[in-house]
Amino acid sequence: MVLPKELRVRSGTIELAVRLWDNPGRPTLVLVHGYPDNQLIWDAVVQHLAEDYCVLTYDVRGAGASDIPRQRSDYKLDQLSADLKAITDSLAPRQPFHLVAHDWGSIQSWESVTDPSMQPRIASYTTLSGPCLDHAGHWIRQRLRRPSPRHLGQLVSQLFHSWYIYLFHLPWLMPMLWRRLIGRRWSQLMRRIEHVEIAASPTQASDGEHGIKLYRANIFQRLFSPRQRHTSVPVLAIVPRQDHYVRPYFTDDLWQWAPRLWRRDVDVGHWDMLYRQPQLLARYISEFVESIETGVEPASLRQCRVSGQ
Repeated sequence: MVLPKELRVRSGTIELAVRLWDNPGRPTLVLVHGYPDNQLIWDAVVQHLAEDYCVLTYDVRGAGASDIPRQRSDYKLDQLSADLKAITDSLAPRQPFHLVAHDWGSIQSWESVTDPSMQPRIASYTTLSGPCLDHAGHWIRQRLRRPSPRHLGQLVSQLFHSWYIYLFHLPWLMPMLWRRLIGRRWSQLMRRIEHVEIAASPTQASDGEHGIKLYRANIFQRLFSPRQRHTSVPVLAIVPRQDHYVRPYFTDDLWQWAPRLWRRDVDVGHWDMLYRQPQLLARYISEFVESIETGVEPASLRQCRVSGQ
């Protein structure tokens, strides 16, 4: 595989670390990582994509080799969307790009996917384990308005699986734990809890510590005051059924906001497809991208199309 170009792209007052696997004439894919990861999490997936596509990955602000803003307000969704725009305007300005994102990368990418000014630039969106916070806020409200046993069970289950979010909002505990304990043991924790093997990252403690500001700057504001965020972008939702953090039914109402929706349920955990099944994830991405590029929908994808209910 061709080695990537290591680049720096300015977005406002900060610089972002970007890697580009250039492939002139081929569709552009932009891959956005989640928390507490950096762009290296995509390496195994990119191995199966770079031959056929122009691929961009980047460290989100506060992670990896990108600059680390100090203020919580610097991590708001509009700033994160501006980062994506700066990168694609600089490195993929002439044609729409295909967006792929995992975990918090998916959460922040929804801000661009549901932005009318950005939608013409995004050819498709593949989302993995990360809901739009506004959609999540409406999902909660709908279940409180219609408190059936099923709805209340879903709500209680998701609140239980979101335990870490409450800890992230404590004033000092989690940043201190990342600096002193979790950062140097993250690989062991992932092996024990998620059963995936990851290489130790020299920025892991910093990524975990500063990425907490993503949650503090956005979560409760958007959940308590959700906006109406629709999109015309074709969306493929890959839903890990064994995800310990984002439960599968969080995607049940997505068709209300994204009418051009496909859904693939996979019996895996939160990080499994990136670390244990990267070839399968790459195939799902490629199949969706090619269907959008050519207008030809294979039977395996056609059966994943979601109709409004």
